[in-house]
Amino acid sequence: MRHYGHLAAAQRHALFHQEPAEFGMASPVRTLGAALGATLYSPATRPSLAADVRKQAAAGVVSMVLCLEDSIGDAEVPDAEQNLLRQLHQLHTDEHARRADAGADAGAALPLLFVRVREPVQITGIAARLGPALRLLAGFVLPKFTAASGPAFLEALTDAEVLCGRRLLAMPVLESPELLHLESRAEALRGAAQVIDKYRERIPAIRLGVTDFCSAYGLRRTPDMTAYDVQLVASVVGDVVNVFGRADGRGYTVTGPVWEYFRTPERMFKPQLRSSPFSGRAEKLRARLIDHDLDGLLREIELDRANGLLGKTCIHPSHVAPVHALSVVSHEEFSDAADILRTGPGGGGVLRSAYTNKMNEVKPHRAWAERTMLRAEVFGVARDGVDFVDLLTAGIGQAA
Repeated sequence: MRHYGHLAAAQRHALFHQEPAEFGMASPVRTLGAALGATLYSPATRPSLAADVRKQAAAGVVSMVLCLEDSIGDAEVPDAEQNLLRQLHQLHTDEHARRADAGADAGAALPLLFVRVREPVQITGIAARLGPALRLLAGFVLPKFTAASGPAFLEALTDAEVLCGRRLLAMPVLESPELLHLESRAEALRGAAQVIDKYRERIPAIRLGVTDFCSAYGLRRTPDMTAYDVQLVASVVGDVVNVFGRADGRGYTVTGPVWEYFRTPERMFKPQLRSSPFSGRAEKLRARLIDHDLDGLLREIELDRANGLLGKTCIHPSHVAPVHALSVVSHEEFSDAADILRTGPGGGGVLRSAYTNKMNEVKPHRAWAERTMLRAEVFGVARDGVDFVDLLTAGIGQAA
């Protein structure tokens, strides 16, 4: 699979200076973490789950989480498990038949599929009951991960790997109150990191449960505000990146928090999207984004990346195209990163940007350049003159 693989070849050629590369479940874990993009969550209770997965794949989604945890009620868990198993078996049967028919169009590759469980025993139970359909799963999402709860989840993951004979991935979710409370935060983050580090080759990303963090203080941000406007949340995001997002070779991809809104009935503050980038070519798109409260999402995505996060938890398909459009590396970013990396690791000095609008300091900016090139590999590099509006228009046009 690859980002923007759902677009026609000619359209990709027009948009990209360097097209997104292919990746899959066998790719290095660092590549997969960077490639997750907009990870779309879906309750495991949905009766059309298999069809939903295929539909979202055709619309450009490359990672999905089928959720048995907070998105469903406690009493729904047994039925949700049964539905999940039934839908994955159906999806496996359909995929097998499609691949067996050599004359048929195989269609879009399935997304990286993860199951969000509640308890460790669900990992081995689901793996055992899926049988051959287990090959569809990339791994599991581990909720409310701490130093105390984490080992049991990761040991269950190892047991499930024995059943399927290959690597399974795990995405821990940091969302427990001890990670938020000031008096316990540092120790709790260090403890979680020690557990996670033992399973480094199975961890593509660390996810943030910002809704749970807000819940610990009875807070909920409005659609006019980003997660970074809630100081309690902003402080813990900074500390999580401090521990898990370091650029010294020991860091992980940390994904952005969920955006809870997909249509705003009433707005208190002015829209956060300037009209000039859309002027003369996409005024209707700007109006649509504002109407569906996606201007706040776009701002939060930019703040995610400025704060060291990549990718995002999404609860609505309309959020996917904005996340991906703002993840593509601009031609200017690519040019700067290439210039910095062209000077060897032992070099130094200051270079004027080819765009003549900034300085590129070789040593301090090297880690940024390396991360930018990884993002360029999986999301591609836009052509000079192509901006996020063009990418967003293409993504939304295909998903509509």
